[in-house]
Amino acid sequence: MKKSILNGKSILVVDDEPDVLKVLEEEILGACPNANLDKATSYEMALNMLESRNYDLVILDIMGVRGYDLLGHAVNRGLPAVMLTAHALNPKALKRSYEMKARAYLPKEKLGEIVPFLEDILEETDILSGWARSMKRLDDYFDKCWGKDWRMSDAKFFQNFDDTIGHIKL
Repeated sequence: MKKSILNGKSILVVDDEPDVLKVLEEEILGACPNANLDKATSYEMALNMLESRNYDLVILDIMGVRGYDLLGHAVNRGLPAVMLTAHALNPKALKRSYEMKARAYLPKEKLGEIVPFLEDILEETDILSGWARSMKRLDDYFDKCWGKDWRMSDAKFFQNFDDTIGHIKL
């Protein structure tokens, strides 16, 4: 078994649903028992942790904890952040996550596959390569959720997005 890049990393997970935090804890620590995992269930708790500690990775729910506000704080501190959602699962939220410099946009339905996504994000030194890897994994999923023409919701943006990440060699 390959040693995970997540081992020894300090990770903050923020979600207002305790069951989601439990699943994330089981998935991450099950695959990477030497990862250091902090959990927060509210915006205030997460903001305090973001301001007082350094993290190698931050995983943020969009709804319920003001995830985009927390993303702004994480990015300002130079912390790689991933947006995780069930209720804000739409092309507009994907676009906003990308524009705000999240490293990826992941559906909660894929929690059972979270570790490879997170490893990809940390293995890539630049944001665009991480997006290219996660979109390669998620393109079919998004097509099934939103229909094959989902990129037409903002054709100019998504054409540029696809062109930008499509030129990256994985």
